[in-house]
Amino acid sequence: MAVQGRCGTRPFGPDRVAGPLAQVVLLGALYRTVGLGPAGWLTGCACTVATWAALTRAVRGCWLPSFGPANRVTLARATLVGGVAALVADSFGRRSPVAVLVALAVVALVLDAVDGRVARRTGTATALGARFDMEVDAFLILVLSVYVAVPLGPWVLAIGALRYLFVAASWALPWLRAPLPPSTARKTVAAVQGVVLVAAGAGVAPRPLERGAVAAALALLGWSFGRDVRWLWRAGVRPAGGTAAVGPVDAAPTGRPGRGESAPDPG
Repeated sequence: MAVQGRCGTRPFGPDRVAGPLAQVVLLGALYRTVGLGPAGWLTGCACTVATWAALTRAVRGCWLPSFGPANRVTLARATLVGGVAALVADSFGRRSPVAVLVALAVVALVLDAVDGRVARRTGTATALGARFDMEVDAFLILVLSVYVAVPLGPWVLAIGALRYLFVAASWALPWLRAPLPPSTARKTVAAVQGVVLVAAGAGVAPRPLERGAVAAALALLGWSFGRDVRWLWRAGVRPAGGTAAVGPVDAAPTGRPGRGESAPDPG
């Protein structure tokens, strides 16, 4: 789907305000129901500030006609992920309410299949929405990997860190920022990470089975990243010395971005 390039004059400040308010309400509900501690409050508030700041910066200088229904779904997901992050941070100081944490994460994962569909059906897909969706996905996986790393081992953190390592590498190697073609396999592997981490976090299966499932998910993720890096390497323009040049030989005709960039079709 093509990215909408129109810019209007009406900011969507109310939506950006609604997000932080919803986050505070959720944190308050967690405090009253499961006794959210200081670490949870601090983490949840940090997520709120980061989300608000990121959206403010993203929309500065080019106001879209409307925030859009798909972005509102993604904002709801960001609120839930902030709640998950708060509970994970709180879990280091005391026993965490696993059922509540898993429930929030499951709803966030389910809504991940909703925002992209809403954007396509309403014709409101934007680069902003795609990037917003991508960042919420990546942060949820990072938070869940931190939670699961406690019982299974620090190696689980690689699942959450891979995407951020890829982005960091793209700062030094510009060819990693070239567009990638659409891939059902890539989307499937990404979905598997969330499902497996939530299942492992629930702690309902024997530890060896959880460890094997998470290891398999990490292997799939490594394969997915390796395949994309190989594609970008073949498509990229590099001088004889091996230093990356600034762009690809043949950008994907769909305009799909690399793993570190925004995408026109969220979800």
